[in-house]
Amino acid sequence: MFAFLDFEASSLSKLSYPIEVAWVFEDGRSESYLIRPAQQWTDWDVEAEAVHHISQEMLQEDGLPHDVVAWRMVEQLSGHTLFASAPSWDGKWMSALLRAAKLPRHALRIRDPEEARAEAARRILAPVVSPERLHIEIDDLLNLVDVRREEGEPTHRALADALDEHRHWLDVVAAATALAGKAEGG
Repeated sequence: MFAFLDFEASSLSKLSYPIEVAWVFEDGRSESYLIRPAQQWTDWDVEAEAVHHISQEMLQEDGLPHDVVAWRMVEQLSGHTLFASAPSWDGKWMSALLRAAKLPRHALRIRDPEEARAEAARRILAPVVSPERLHIEIDDLLNLVDVRREEGEPTHRALADALDEHRHWLDVVAAATALAGKAEGG
């Protein structure tokens, strides 16, 4: 099953660490956690805090210990295909979280959500579109969905941003299903 994932972090520096994570499965189930930092994580940027509005005090009071969150992620997400809108950044923070919990840093892998959207369109359209036209129809469909979406700025909260990626994927599924219905009927 696909899962759409997002992290918020202490900063965008080399020493940044994850402070919030959320994921949404393709069926709509979701989880979200504030992450109490590992002792060795000390980097903090007040400008980043002004963007995500998560304070260090919130992490200490409401966050779960980093290792608990890491184990929960591995328990829930292993065997699923994970997607995040910024795979290199989110991968960096996931790796930091897993390593701090003494888990293999590659226990989970993140892919670009464009792959999920293209794969969904391909799965739906392949039975009704000729192989010669399939890639053209998929490209056109993905571009059309992108144009139709009313994208605002990311909210910079993990669950809201993961839900937005999930909705984008659902928009592609709906558009591909409609196109497949037209192709079958016409």
